[in-house]
Amino acid sequence: MGRFSMLEWPVLRQFRSGDYLGRGPAVESARTRNLTSRNETADRVVQSVCPYCAVGCGQRVYVKDEKVIQIEGDTDSPVSRGRLCPKGSASEQLVNAPGRQYQVLYRAPKSTEWQHLDRDTAIEMIAQRFVESRRNGWQERDDKGRLLRRTMGIASLGGATLDNEENYLIKKLFTAAGAIQIENQARI
Repeated sequence: MGRFSMLEWPVLRQFRSGDYLGRGPAVESARTRNLTSRNETADRVVQSVCPYCAVGCGQRVYVKDEKVIQIEGDTDSPVSRGRLCPKGSASEQLVNAPGRQYQVLYRAPKSTEWQHLDRDTAIEMIAQRFVESRRNGWQERDDKGRLLRRTMGIASLGGATLDNEENYLIKKLFTAAGAIQIENQARI
């Protein structure tokens, strides 16, 4: 940092430059003039949608060296017009969190240790448990002999992070499986 000069005092700069109200470059320090946006160094900008709720706010994802460096609201989005809620504004932390898991973790019943599973094994385990629960909770008829064809062994509680199309497909899947306990967090 250079030596301080009284001529660089903001009030004197205001009067010397004619910026009497102090609303122009006279009140900028040399450090402020040299600042640049961290987004200027981005290699590319990718348009995306916020993952947190079903509103679908538009985001601009700034990428440098194949790493997300910043996420901001997309001003071209008709939904959010460049605005993001606090969670959407912090979604860069979701992407770059040091504790983010990239593998499926499984903890067996009564175990104290987590183990890594490949994705296909995890999906197969879920499918088997789904079918078994459906079978064990199946009700063909009630006490009076009326046809039910339903299961009380499975239920669905959807979340607002899913969009309408995803919730529609989940509703169709669980209805086809015979579940009647289908709810969504957005409706509760």
